[in-house]
Amino acid sequence: MIKIGLVGAGFMGRMHAKCYEALRERGGFEVVAVADLNTAQAAELAEPLGAAVFASAEEMMAQADINTVDICLPTFLHAELALQAMDKGMNLFIEKPVCRNSEEAARLLRKQEETGAAVMIGQCIRFWPEYTELRRIYEAGRYGKLTSAVFTRRSPHPDWVWEQWLDDEAKSGSAALDLHIHDVDYVRALLGEPQRISTELVRDRGANVHIHSLYRYGDVVVGLEGGWDYPPSFPLEMAFTVQFEQATVVFSSNAAPTLRVFTASGEVLEPELEQPDLSGAASGDSGGNISSLGGYYNELRYFIDRLSSGEPIAESTLADGCASLALLERALAAAER
Repeated sequence: MIKIGLVGAGFMGRMHAKCYEALRERGGFEVVAVADLNTAQAAELAEPLGAAVFASAEEMMAQADINTVDICLPTFLHAELALQAMDKGMNLFIEKPVCRNSEEAARLLRKQEETGAAVMIGQCIRFWPEYTELRRIYEAGRYGKLTSAVFTRRSPHPDWVWEQWLDDEAKSGSAALDLHIHDVDYVRALLGEPQRISTELVRDRGANVHIHSLYRYGDVVVGLEGGWDYPPSFPLEMAFTVQFEQATVVFSSNAAPTLRVFTASGEVLEPELEQPDLSGAASGDSGGNISSLGGYYNELRYFIDRLSSGEPIAESTLADGCASLALLERALAAAER
């Protein structure tokens, strides 16, 4: 039995708790404990799951009967807790980004090699229905070769977080690491490491970094743009436009239908997307600016299924998370040059 301790009762912790509620009927796991400095918030998540409440991850790992830790803490706290958990023989799910920098990433990789822990990183876009459909289209060669692409992720300033930690670039890595890493990771999963990168940054206040990058893959150019410097009234938008030889695939989270395919023969197709069954999750506001649990549900389902079956985690591994962090650092270094 997978016995999970969820650490962090903020925005992402709430998202994960709702996914676990929706996944309960699948069996094979239980959320045994929820830990957070704010024990009242932790209790809100723990109550529908029948979990115990702890004031710290250390207390939880010492006292609760768990074998898996789900880390939903601010980025700068990921590495030390993950190292402690692996030392205790725990398996791990770590919310993205994996950690703050490549030095921490190297320590995590060494510890995983020492302990053999199963570790997955919460790069949820790999599991988002529109993005998984794009990956199927690309890998099947359905419309010929990919010739160019643009990926964007734009958000209002994230004012809902604990003690505004995202505004401290030393803790968050700015919008580049917290927000833009989604598209960096997805493009790397789709196309691999780019041969060349050019990057421009626009800086506003604090960690409000708006990033524009071009990745070169042979004769293919991929544009990536991201920032959270938009006003509160601006809705989160994740989007892509991907050009193939025989079609253009377009997605916007703010459009209906979200995903369309414009073929060279003049058709406009609306692919049917596999949607997760979220009926088991209690209703209520999860906070933040993301209304769909889809990608979060899919990634946690994958994580639980892999641990249950004993199969190795093959998607969004610790090595993947660390490589995507290194690619982002490479893009930021290109901006400095």
